[in-house]
Amino acid sequence: MDRWMDNPWFIKVVALVLAVLLFGSVPKNDPNKPGDVYVPSDEKVETVEDVPVKRVYDTDTLVVSGVPETVNVTLQGPKNLVQQAKTLRNFEVFVDLTDAEMGTQRVPITIKDVSERLTVTIDPGYANVSIQEKVTKEFSVEPEFSGNIVEKGYIAEKPTVKPNKVQITGAKDIVDKITYVKATVNSSGKIKDTITREASVLALDKDMNKLDVTVEPGVVEVTIPVKSSSKKVPIDIVRKGNPPSGVTIDSITLDTKEAEILADPDVLDKVDGVRVEVDVSKIDEDTELTLPVIIGEGIVAVSPELVKVNVNVTKASEKTISNVPIEINGMDEGYEIDFLDPTDGRAKLTVSGPSDIISGLSSDDFNILIDVSELSEGTHEVDMKVTAPQNITWKLAKEKASISVAKKEA
Repeated sequence: MDRWMDNPWFIKVVALVLAVLLFGSVPKNDPNKPGDVYVPSDEKVETVEDVPVKRVYDTDTLVVSGVPETVNVTLQGPKNLVQQAKTLRNFEVFVDLTDAEMGTQRVPITIKDVSERLTVTIDPGYANVSIQEKVTKEFSVEPEFSGNIVEKGYIAEKPTVKPNKVQITGAKDIVDKITYVKATVNSSGKIKDTITREASVLALDKDMNKLDVTVEPGVVEVTIPVKSSSKKVPIDIVRKGNPPSGVTIDSITLDTKEAEILADPDVLDKVDGVRVEVDVSKIDEDTELTLPVIIGEGIVAVSPELVKVNVNVTKASEKTISNVPIEINGMDEGYEIDFLDPTDGRAKLTVSGPSDIISGLSSDDFNILIDVSELSEGTHEVDMKVTAPQNITWKLAKEKASISVAKKEA
């Protein structure tokens, strides 16, 4: 035995056996508790995405830009600590700018309230921030809207906004870039009445780019006055067709003589009237019609759309008028005229028209004339010109008279 104890290899083997026995006797407890032994195989790596970044600075006097809204945090360490931090997210990522100077600078993004036994990596780990003086200025709000939201035939007048001034706060160099402050009204449909809508206020630079500032109030009320674009025009009566035989149209009247039309202003300037078309081809007695008012291109609406039309007629009666003397015009004193047909120098015609007029007519109401001033000696067929009372129609039994022109005997 003493000889083995003196052998160095024996001592090494015994030490190895004892070490193995001691390792096997170590309990596998929670590494967070005193006396725990950390086992490398229990390590875990997890990434927590979209962790908010807190900014620590004087918010009353400064404006900070360039700090990312969120970062990704990678945790490496014991499984239970990594899982706990990922689940609870009870750590805080922040940028401390309390001692930073004005201007642009690169600052670290840090973390607190995380176990010291965890290895933490923040992506990104730095931020290029700009620290500026905070200023507040008052601006007037310009309300605006697209003309496309107004129904055709209506006009939108100048909109108003309430309140008409806002306070804008931001970095001095950004506030100095403000060129326009607008409140734009949007509408899903066409409007034809005055509306009041809420609209967000936007601060824009000269190139109409939105600026990162705070607007108070951020929403205002915009009122758009809308009225119809209209005018009154006369309604013209347009007669279509011819009345039936024996019917005379005495009058056509409307129950209203004007209509109001809606159209864009440039169309209104060109329109002088609208019309009602009356077909008289089938009217043989006094009639009341309801007809549409016809409008031209570009007119959106008309009021009234329908009008009543009164048509008064007279049924014609017919009569033959005989023995109407044919008068001669332009006869030279050295010539004489003889009628060959009609031989008695009297014409016959048929007249038609309103009964009350026709019944009172006689040959005395007509004048028939022939012109011989250009005729030479011989036989001629000449036209007869008739002068007759108004509101009647007439027809000669013969359109021409046959006469003989001769010199008087000395």
